[in-house]
Amino acid sequence: MKNIFKSTKSLFRKKRFSMNDPILKQEDWSVHISPAGLLASLAAFCLFLFLLTMLLVAYTPVLDIFPGYRTSAERTHDELVESVMRVDSLERRMNQMLTYNENIAMIMEGRTPVVRTPLSDNDTVKLDKTLIPPSEFDSLLRAQMEGDGEYSLARTLRNQAQGDGRLIFASPVEGIITRHFSRDDNYLGVGIQSSPNAPVTSIDDGTVVDIVTGGESGTVLTVQHFNGYVSIYRNLTQVLVARGQSVKSRQVLGYNAMPEVGDKTNPLFELEIWNEGKPVDPEIYIVF
Repeated sequence: MKNIFKSTKSLFRKKRFSMNDPILKQEDWSVHISPAGLLASLAAFCLFLFLLTMLLVAYTPVLDIFPGYRTSAERTHDELVESVMRVDSLERRMNQMLTYNENIAMIMEGRTPVVRTPLSDNDTVKLDKTLIPPSEFDSLLRAQMEGDGEYSLARTLRNQAQGDGRLIFASPVEGIITRHFSRDDNYLGVGIQSSPNAPVTSIDDGTVVDIVTGGESGTVLTVQHFNGYVSIYRNLTQVLVARGQSVKSRQVLGYNAMPEVGDKTNPLFELEIWNEGKPVDPEIYIVF
């Protein structure tokens, strides 16, 4: 134990270091320092060199002089090349999207689509247009769409014009149908049980031709549509349109009546559709 204490104490005991001239036999320089102080000085010097090296690497281009490291100019060149390649890829995608849109438009117009290919490998702007010959499947599809088959466009339009379709008009209000169209009972519309003050919208574009207030059916609003159709909305309150005003499909016309105006025998909201002066079943034209 005493030997350990003596060794530790000797580390902090100052010693004299000197430089002597052997010719003149005299001392030129001397310093008193302990072994522990010498080790601390060496550690501080190494730390200073490390911090100085880090500052030089971070804020100066000192690495450019060492082989194996890329210079800032080379790194900038690589970034420019990557940017050019990215722009070229975006340009190719944009040209593909434009080609797709053009072909869709040509198909809708009944023309033959084209394929666009670059004129050379180094040019992505100047493109060559080559006609795509129609295949057997294209000819069959065109015959089905243009003919009088099950998927004929002409047949679909004709069915809608005759009133055979169900998606011609929009539903005017959300609710449950509690009374259906019946010529025998002289009920020429449908009764819809809906929540009070629910918004009532127009089933199609048209013009408000009449507004009658104060009756047993509340406010009655009539809208003239195209192709001879007329829609009548009964049991309304807070009408938001005026006579002679043009309305759009799904535009709010007003709000349905409160419970004291209608009940299950006299629904809160009633809708009638007339075509060329004759009442028709609204359920044929609307999916409620």
